[in-house]
Amino acid sequence: MEVSKEFFETMIEQLFDKIEVADKKIDRLLNHDVCLKGDELLDNQDLIGMLKVSHRTLQRYRTKGKLPYCNLNGKSFYRLTDVQKFINDQFEGVK
Repeated sequence: MEVSKEFFETMIEQLFDKIEVADKKIDRLLNHDVCLKGDELLDNQDLIGMLKVSHRTLQRYRTKGKLPYCNLNGKSFYRLTDVQKFINDQFEGVK
């Protein structure tokens, strides 16, 4: 089976167009903050560093219902607004 030069060039051009579209999508994903309904999502590592607590303490907060979370692909995420409310609630108890 022989392929004409015009057909080959057209196919290569279409391939490059698809690669360019995929590259733009990847760039958008890499430069976009993870959001849920306009709210930034934080994972366990983010909260461990932010709250200076252990992984087990975060698990305890989740289990007791103190800190709302959602699971995506087996990974826990927390909305920034929920974390801010949790922190404020903790400080109210100190007063």
